[in-house]
Amino acid sequence: MVAINDMNRDELFVWTADLLAEMFELDRDALTPESNLYADLDIDSIDAVDLAVKLKQMTGKRLAPEVFKTIRTIGDVVDALSDLAVSNLAPAGLAEEQPA
Repeated sequence: MVAINDMNRDELFVWTADLLAEMFELDRDALTPESNLYADLDIDSIDAVDLAVKLKQMTGKRLAPEVFKTIRTIGDVVDALSDLAVSNLAPAGLAEEQPA
């Protein structure tokens, strides 16, 4: 698992941009926090679900559906990950994956 708790916002952006570039074969140098996942990067709803699943696998935490629906840019992804990282408790909209 990736230790997002140990990352600052810049490191979270780099990690997220690298992940997006790898998952969706994007030009890493063209990715910015303002890049829109749908309009700029041509990510569709199925790709977005794949991203949410990958984030859950890599962090052990999941974005709640209501938070997931609000994500539009790479910066929004970073914000959501940052919220996950700074709280030991599951804040509203974010939930820690419970062991089975």
